[in-house]
Amino acid sequence: MLGKKNRETTENLGTNLLNIIGAGTSVRGDISSEGDLRVDGKIEGNVSVKQRLVLGKGAIITGDLDATNAILSGVIQGNVKVKDTLLLKSSCIIDGDLKTNKLVIESGAQFNGKCNMNSTERAPESNNSAKQTIKEK
Repeated sequence: MLGKKNRETTENLGTNLLNIIGAGTSVRGDISSEGDLRVDGKIEGNVSVKQRLVLGKGAIITGDLDATNAILSGVIQGNVKVKDTLLLKSSCIIDGDLKTNKLVIESGAQFNGKCNMNSTERAPESNNSAKQTIKEK
């Protein structure tokens, strides 16, 4: 009985965890988080967050980012993939491609790259057949 309770507690921790990488802290290597992650320091490596990532104004990530939701105020040098909502605050700078479902960009935010939204949905078949017909001519 005691082992079962500990296992349940460990399994449920992922949704309530808040991890913080504070200002002045540098991390080298990939980071994976089951809960939320706030970054105010510097990360050299890929970041994967199952919940929400908050990137502070002075934060820098050199690597790819994968999260469910993200609020970005710092600098990212890499590709960004967010499953739900991506918010780029006015101080945000991204050098890389974006892939997200919903995108909100404040005035002043910058990104240099391509942006794909709702990329899981396919184009209607009529458009594809029209392109094929033109191509064949």
